[in-house]
Amino acid sequence: MIDLQQMRDAAAAVGVTLSDRQLQQLDRYAELLVEWNEKMNLTAITDPHDVAVKHFADSLSAAPLLPQGAFSLIDVGTGAGFPAIPLAILRPDMKVTLLDSLNKRLVFLQAVCDDLGLKAVTVHARAEEGARRKELREKFDVATARAVAALPVLSEYCLPYVKIGGQFLAMKGPSAADELAAAEGAIKKLGGQLGDVHRLRLPPNKNGDSEERVILRISKEKPTPPAYPRQSAKIAKDPLK
Repeated sequence: MIDLQQMRDAAAAVGVTLSDRQLQQLDRYAELLVEWNEKMNLTAITDPHDVAVKHFADSLSAAPLLPQGAFSLIDVGTGAGFPAIPLAILRPDMKVTLLDSLNKRLVFLQAVCDDLGLKAVTVHARAEEGARRKELREKFDVATARAVAALPVLSEYCLPYVKIGGQFLAMKGPSAADELAAAEGAIKKLGGQLGDVHRLRLPPNKNGDSEERVILRISKEKPTPPAYPRQSAKIAKDPLK
């Protein structure tokens, strides 16, 4: 479905080298995404070129920030599996957990993992509910989230999953600087500390436009207080400051 050389080049543009097998896995993932998208609303992006750039290369842009060696990662609000599935294809040594509030998405993701030979744990829960489960709270080396919510809200959803010494990778667009200014207090209250800010541009899309992306790396330095995360309505109405 996708142009494999184009996918290889797009990955290289974000600092990732893909093997032939990984390219074939991504191609199959794209096929399954489009096939299942006819039955359920997974993504508005189905053009092969855009899938390769806006979904796959975008997801893989987080790869240079991942730990060396085996590690655990939870993708909060994973949706159609971005960024977790492309990262799992690239890093088979990663123990991945896919969390989403809609079970039908997790059914799709389990089918993808079975088809591609990936090992993953799927969790059906809202982010704030899962973070209160003993088996999930502060158990992961890395938490990721892509296009889920504004950073003050996103930090409260994600940082409770990260163990001390781990990191939260918030994958954002050009507005990340404004969001970061509003989230500094929340990050500190939740036990986090802003680390690196990584700016990049995706490979050009079909129209020749190159979209800006920002990945914020937030380290977990202290335990998240037991009061967090709060109920979703409270988080949305009164974001931490």
